[in-house]
Parts: sequence; structure tokens; C-alpha cells
Amino acid sequence: MPRSKPDTVSAVLARGRLGIPSVVFFVIAAAAPLTVIAGGATTGWAVTGVAGIPVAYLVVAAVLALFAVGYVAMSRRIVNAGAFYTYVTRGFGRPAGVAAAMVALVAYNAMQIGLYGGFGAVLAQYLNDRYGWNVTWWLCALLAWAVVAILGLLRIDLNGKVLAVMLLAECAVALVFDAVMVAHPADGSVSFDTLAPSHIFTAGIGAALVTAITGFVGFEGTVVFSEETRDPRRTIARATYIAVGVTGLLYGLSAWAMSVATGPDKIVGAATADGTDLIFNLVSPHLGSSVVTIGRVLFITSLFAALLSFHHTVARYLFALGRERVLPGVLGRTSRRTGAPKAGSITQSALAVAVLIGYAVANADPIVHLFFWVTVTGGLGLLVLMTATSAAVIGFFARLNHNEGPWRALVAPLIATVALLAILVVTVNEFDTLLGVDPHSPLRWLFPAAYAAAAVVGLVWALILRRSASHIYEAIGLGADSAAAPLRTPGILRQPA
Repeated sequence: MPRSKPDTVSAVLARGRLGIPSVVFFVIAAAAPLTVIAGGATTGWAVTGVAGIPVAYLVVAAVLALFAVGYVAMSRRIVNAGAFYTYVTRGFGRPAGVAAAMVALVAYNAMQIGLYGGFGAVLAQYLNDRYGWNVTWWLCALLAWAVVAILGLLRIDLNGKVLAVMLLAECAVALVFDAVMVAHPADGSVSFDTLAPSHIFTAGIGAALVTAITGFVGFEGTVVFSEETRDPRRTIARATYIAVGVTGLLYGLSAWAMSVATGPDKIVGAATADGTDLIFNLVSPHLGSSVVTIGRVLFITSLFAALLSFHHTVARYLFALGRERVLPGVLGRTSRRTGAPKAGSITQSALAVAVLIGYAVANADPIVHLFFWVTVTGGLGLLVLMTATSAAVIGFFARLNHNEGPWRALVAPLIATVALLAILVVTVNEFDTLLGVDPHSPLRWLFPAAYAAAAVVGLVWALILRRSASHIYEAIGLGADSAAAPLRTPGILRQPA
């Protein structure tokens, strides 16, 4: 392993370019609200047959708010673009941290690359329906890839402005659609049945919770941008809580509004029949065609915004691992002109285009085989990481003299860990249902097994570094300090791991 290090200037991300609004825009854009509302909620009803999808979103939001208590408390002490990787390292030691890093790379790449399938297919269908253009999905996907690849190399605050415009527009349209649906209830009366807590105890609620939690994937990325904020200890905490609160309320409200417009007893059938067109079909009789068209366009831009946000997340994970030489040191370099993690961004773009070309050559279904299967698998990986990180928060504060109090350091993280672990177990048990494959299909275990393999690779690599490159091993989890010499590991990281 070479001992060369990135120089101090290029090993540091551009500081002070993001405030609370920018971070919120990035992470909520990753969650893709309009995509979740139009696609995620309807898929949840169709797949699970459970009417209580709206209350499932609220329950998941509550669980993630508990997760955020310890997550945010830890973020005040650790500022590192490595996020989950760094937190697991500080809580459980370096080998566990590197294992988490490999899982994170697989999961975030799965989310980012899988979204190209959805974007390409939806845009191609829209162009065909509206203009009669017979465009292949992969051409649309490659167009998005080119734009994301360019934006990924530009200033982070410029990207924040792009996402802000897209996100505000799609949230505004979602709220307008919600108001229209509630104003035109089925049978003339507004029903709150799908928000009843009793749905939490009905059969199939586990799959509903799994479906709901995938809609929040991305909110945890606040910490990934911590090094580029003006005041990380204040910005990250507020941005995380805002992201959870806004997405939870928006998802719950929008899903409930759809059930009001169809009637609680008919929502499952309507979602099964109409799919992602349901929300547009429900508002079309009451809104002008131009407004509905804007909604459909924003559905497409919602997918693009998520693509861009996850691209930045992957690039910063690669940067964090390259800076600490867990991965090749070249990944730990940033552009002197823009401050962006240039090598990490290019690497992610190269991987994405290779996968897209592979799917195009194989003539695979972009919605089922790329968008649905791959993003569901990405959501599973991030659920694994959130569960491990929540437990790591407990381990971190248990070994530290602190003044956080038992609620932040123990109680909330413990409750969150138990809840997330329960959802994770249900997810794995019902993964065949989520993929839409036969219970005996090897795919139901193949996708989850990819994370076990990634974790083993990370664990073995950490042990190899400990034996053959101690200077690199000792820098794991240090973040920007890893670029300095001599390397020292404060606090928990001094302990043998």
C-alpha cells in the first residue's frame, strides 16, 4: 500500500458553502417526495394490500425521529463526510467501520444507479405519449447521466440551488394535489380511516412499514455534507429534524388524501389498477390539463433530483475513504477550482454508465430489473446501516465522558435500534414479496447476501491494513485529520480494535 497522501488543500472539501436550507434540499431531494407519493405509496398499497399506508409513513417518521436523536448528538462531536462509516468506526471499532463503509458504497450506488432505470423509462414514456417520440429508455438515462456527471464536478452550492428549485416546485404541486383530493372526497365525506392506529396491528403491516421506510432513504445524508456547512454542529441537527418532519408529514398527508379521494375501502384496488397514474387520474377531473402536465414533469424531475443527490453522497463516501487511504488515495482529492470530490464523482459516474450499458445490452426491463429491484436492495442496505449506526451511538457514548443526558445517549438510540432491527427482520423475511418474485427464488437471498459479502470484504480489508499498513489503519475514522502527519487516534480510536 503506498504511503503517499493527498496534499492538505486537496484533502479538504470546500467549507462554509452550505447552510440549513441547502442541506435540507439535498436530503429531501434524495428522498424524491413526488416519486414516493406518486409511485411509492401506490406500490405499497398494491404490493401489501394494506390500507394503512398513510399511518405507516407516520410511524416510520416517528422511528426515524428517535434514530435522529442519537445520530444528531453524535454529529456534534464528529464532522466527517464518511457519516455511517465514521459513526460505526467510533462506536464499534475500525474493522466494523470499514465493513459498514463497504455496505454503504453498495447501498448508495444501488440507490443512485437504480434510479436511472425509473428516470429513463418514465421520461421515454412521457415523450412518446405527449410528442409521439419513440425514444429508448437508455438514451434518456444516458442524457440524465451526462448532466449529473457534469453537475457532480461543480460547486456544491450551485447544485443546492438546482435542487432547491426542483424540490420546492414538486412539494408545491403535491400540496395542491392533496388539497384537490381532500376537497373532492369519495361519497362526499372525508374519512380518516387510513390514519387509524389500529392499522399498525393488522396483518401485513410489516411489509407496509418496509415500503414506507424506503421513502425516507436519503434523510440520513445530512451528515455526509457536514464538512461543507457553515456551522456543522448546528446545521446538521436542524436539517436532520426538518428533513424527517417535512417528509413524514408530506407522505402521510398525501397518502391519506389519495385514500380520501378513492374511499378507504377502494384505495388498494385503485392503486393496483392505476399504479403511478393514480394521483394524476384523481386530480385530472378537477384541474386544468396544464397543471396535471406540470405534475407529471415534476415527477420526472423528482427522479432526476434524487439521482443528483445520491451521486453527491456516493462521491463523498469515496472521498472520505480515499482521504484515509482505505481506498486508493486518489479518491481523496478534491477539485481546487470547485472544491468538489472530483475523483470520487468521476468514479461514481464511470460505474453508473457501465451498469447502464450492461442493462441496455442485456435488454433488461428498466423498471423491474433496474429501478425496482436495485433501489429496493439499496433501501435494504441503508436500513442495515441505520440499525448498526443507532447501536453504534450507544457504544460511542458509553465510552465517553459527556453531558448529553440518558435520553440522547442511551434511551432514544436503544428504542430506535430495536424498532429498526424489527423492521429489518421483516424486510428480509418478506423480501420475495418486495421484489415480486417466487418465495423459493434465489433472488430473495441473493440481493441481501450481497451486503453480507460486502461487509466481509470490508472486515477482511481492515484486518489486512492493521497487519500490513498500520499507519493507514490508525487513520481510519479521523476524517480531515487523516491527512496530517504524524497520525494519532484520539479517544475511542486509541483502543485496540
